[in-house]
Amino acid sequence: MLTKKQLDLLEFINKRVQRDGVPPSFDEMKEALDLRSKSGIHRLITALEERGFIRRLAHRARAIEVVKLPESLGGTAGGFAPKLIDGDKPDTRPTGAAPLQHVPAVELPVMGRIAAGVPIAAISEVSHNVAVPTSMMRDGGEHYALEVKGDSMIEAGINNGDVVVIRETQTAENGDIVVALIEDQEATLKRFFRRGSAIALEAANPAYETRVFPEDKVKVQGRLVGLIRSY
Repeated sequence: MLTKKQLDLLEFINKRVQRDGVPPSFDEMKEALDLRSKSGIHRLITALEERGFIRRLAHRARAIEVVKLPESLGGTAGGFAPKLIDGDKPDTRPTGAAPLQHVPAVELPVMGRIAAGVPIAAISEVSHNVAVPTSMMRDGGEHYALEVKGDSMIEAGINNGDVVVIRETQTAENGDIVVALIEDQEATLKRFFRRGSAIALEAANPAYETRVFPEDKVKVQGRLVGLIRSY
C-alpha cells in the first residue's frame, strides 16, 4: 500500500519516462510534489525502491527505472509476486536443464579510494584487483576500479564502500558522473557540469554543496560505467 505522496511521485516519474525517455531530476520531483527539500524526495524514492516499484541504477545519468505500477496507475493485478531468496535451498532444476550461464569477467586494478564527499588525496597506486563483468566495458577503452569513501553520491545509488568501475577519458558530458582531479592534488567522484568557463562538481546528496572551479583547475580522469556492491 502506497501513501498518496509515494503514489504521486511514482506517477510523475512514470509519466516523464514515457514522455521523455528519462526520469525527472530530483529538483523537478521536489517542485512537482511541492516539497521543501530534496531529502523528502530521497525518502520517497527509498520507500518506492523498497516496495519494488522502482530501481536505482548508478551507472546512468538519471538512475531511476520504473519496475512496476500499482493497479491505480495501470498496473496488472497479481502480476508482481515477491521473490524469495533462500541461500540454503538446493538446486531443484529439472534433470537435463541447461547449466547456469557463466558471466564473462576480467580483473581490474582497484586504484585505492575515491571520495564521494570531501575530496581526498589523489589516487596513485593499485591496492588489489576485482573481477568485473565484461558487459560493463562494452564501449572499449581502458578501465579501472575505485572504492568509494563517503556518502555524497548516495542519491545516485552509490554508497560508502561500493566499488565503482571507471572508463578512462579526459572528456565528459553534462550530467556524467566522473572522477575529477582538482588542482592536480585531490580526486573526487561527482556529477560534471560545464558552466561557461567554469566546472561545477555536483553531489547527489542535499547535505553537500555544489563546488565550482575554474576550468583549468579540474581534470576529468574517467567516467562511471558500473558499480559493484558486496553484501
